[in-house]
Order: sequence, then C-alpha cells, then structure tokens
Amino acid sequence: MKLFKTFGLALGLAAGLAAGAATAQSALNDILSGGVLKVGTTGDWNPMTVRDPATNSYVGYDIDVMTQLATDLGVEVEFVPTDWKTLVNGVVAGNYHMTGSASISPARLKAAGYSDSYISVEIFPFTTDDKVANFDGWDSINSGDVKVSTTLGTTFEKNVRTWFPEADITVVEAPARGFQEVLAGRSDVFITSNIEGATLLEKFPNLRLIDVDAARAPTPIAMLLPQQDQVWINYVNSWIELKKAQSFFQETAVKWGL
Repeated sequence: MKLFKTFGLALGLAAGLAAGAATAQSALNDILSGGVLKVGTTGDWNPMTVRDPATNSYVGYDIDVMTQLATDLGVEVEFVPTDWKTLVNGVVAGNYHMTGSASISPARLKAAGYSDSYISVEIFPFTTDDKVANFDGWDSINSGDVKVSTTLGTTFEKNVRTWFPEADITVVEAPARGFQEVLAGRSDVFITSNIEGATLLEKFPNLRLIDVDAARAPTPIAMLLPQQDQVWINYVNSWIELKKAQSFFQETAVKWGL
C-alpha cells in the first residue's frame, strides 16, 4: 500500500512539475513578468496596420486591437517591425509573442498557431482607369499580355500564381507593394482584400475595381501565435470571445471603415 502511495505522490509531483514547466515556457508568463507584449506587424496594410516613417509609430485596426489586448493584460505594447515573408518565422523564432491580423492558410499552419478568427476578407482584382476596359472578369486577367504584380510572401502571391498561370507575373519585395507597380504603370493588375481595396480606391482616384462576377478566396483572419503554446493560445482565444461579446471588434471595424 505504501508503494502505491509513493507512486501516486511521484505521479502527482511529475504532473505538477510538467504543468509548472508549461506555464514557465508560455509567452503569457514572459509577457506578465516582463511587462511588455511584443507584436509583429508589417505596417503596410491599410487600414489594418500603417507605419508612419517620420515617427516610427503605427495606426490602424490591428494597432487598436493589440493595444487593447495589452491594456487588458496590464502591460505595455511594443510593435516589432516585420514583413510578410518573415512574419511566421518571427513567431517561431520568438522575435515577438504574436502577430497582428493574418489570413489563415495551410502553409502558415504548418509552422505557427492561430487564434480564433474575428474578421474575414475576400479578394478582388484592381487596375487603373485607363486599362479597366480591357478586363471583363477573372478569366480576362489570365493572359500572357497582362502584367500582374504582387508582394513576396503574401497569400496574394500564392493566389496570383494559382489563378493567373498564363499572365506575366511580377513579384516585388516589401516595403514595395504590388499596387504601387500598377500605379507606376509597370503592371496592369493587382489583387488585394476588400479591406485594403476600399482604402486604396479612396486614396488613389485613378484606381478601379475590375468588374468580376464574385469575389474569390473568402478567408478568415486571425493572429499568429507560437504553435505549441496552448496556454497563450487559450488566453488569446478567451479574450477574443469576451471582446466579441462586448462588441469591441465590431466597434473597431466601424471606426476604420471595415
């Protein structure tokens, strides 16, 4: 009987140590002990995250969301510059505790975890007013005499290669963006989300939405998190659920015209 009691105590101790180790290894523990939530953000997705080079500060929907998360955690927020091609690597390497909004994709899921989704996007094609008459739908873009530009490391890059295999594809590296190639006349078409597209149409009067029968690739958006850190993932998901119930995400979306 004594042997079983000793064995039971040993199991209990082992479980307690394992739980303690898991907590110690969690980003949540690091955030609370260090007093800083580090968030990777690209600063080039208007109106989600926009960086002002003059002040090195950020504004946008994502920025408001992450600032509120830090406030509720009782810590400061630090926005860590990153780009789309290294966004996942930064989470895996521990350069930041999480990212701002990113589309959920099977490729990213192989290396990183995701929070629950709180907003979604769908994809449209765009061109300039002098070329819009050349296109009458998605299929008209998939032609060898059409130049399509996109940004390296984004889900848009993968979509462009899949949807327009016959087109002349140009891939630019951040901080350059696909839409800038179209505005400069070096490309004919770019694709982006309905979220960014609405902002670009308002900012650049010569941009036009190509008339298509329907948007493509409706995709949920979420935060990238360390894949093995279930403690941190659970916290963030519970926080998202709470903020949804309090209409925080809805109110923030209205603020940024989403």
